[in-house]
Amino acid sequence: MKISGAAQVPFTPERTYELMQDPAVLSRAIPGCESLELIGDGEYRMKMKMILASFSGAFDGKVRLIDPVPPTSFRMVVEGSGKIGFMKGDGALTLTAKDGGTEVAYDGDAQVGGTMAAVGQRLIDTTARMLIKRFFEKLSAEA
Repeated sequence: MKISGAAQVPFTPERTYELMQDPAVLSRAIPGCESLELIGDGEYRMKMKMILASFSGAFDGKVRLIDPVPPTSFRMVVEGSGKIGFMKGDGALTLTAKDGGTEVAYDGDAQVGGTMAAVGQRLIDTTARMLIKRFFEKLSAEA
């Protein structure tokens, strides 16, 4: 599934980049994230709870922040699995100064499998967009 779009946050690109590299901020901003623990350079162990339609479950996974070009871009790779399936995502994030803040453009691919995949592509796509929107709302609340 292809996921792309953009979100506006009320920070400079430098501050936005800094916030998006901070595990404490990411753990508060990622919907359903229960913990994010540094395990290597730009690599974190994540525990989260995912709710999709009538399915919910705990996920264990990793978040990797790679290909850093401060303060303009980086890639985020997310992998997780649990009783209701698995998810994998890889996306490029580009930060550009705009309207007194920063526009964060994202472009990536996501895969889901297992029981979660049974709910249908349209519901997964809608849920993914909602989770991305919530992430940027929570990131903006860091002001």
